[in-house]
Amino acid sequence: MGDPADRLDDFTSDCRARVAFEVLANRWDSVVVFTIAAYGPMRPAALLTRIGGIRPKVLNDALRRLEYNGLVQRRPYPEAPPRVDYALTEAGGALLEPMRAMGAWATRYADAVLDAQERFEVREASARPGAARRRRITLTGNAEQQPQ
Repeated sequence: MGDPADRLDDFTSDCRARVAFEVLANRWDSVVVFTIAAYGPMRPAALLTRIGGIRPKVLNDALRRLEYNGLVQRRPYPEAPPRVDYALTEAGGALLEPMRAMGAWATRYADAVLDAQERFEVREASARPGAARRRRITLTGNAEQQPQ
């Protein structure tokens, strides 16, 4: 095993490991991947129903991004009316293990992160009254404006 400094190049701005984080950086992409993994290939309307709280355009954008990144496969059927469904590719399915690890991390540390955000916001608000507002992630996944 080498010196930890030898592994620093694994996480530089142009490293391959960064691809993994960027692929699911959008808040809905991991939800779509996980939903398809749980229920199998799905049509967009079924995904909308299963996921809930996502607009059709946002889902369409997520599906296109996931297809672009090779995580889902769009499967059109030659029918009238036209029908498509989306299935995970091998790469998409392989993301489930690290996604579960991130979920376990979130279960353990989400409260600490949210507490830290609140402490920071209180400190910043008292230091700079009327400061601009920052987007904060909530446990429901919604963003809310907070003091900056």
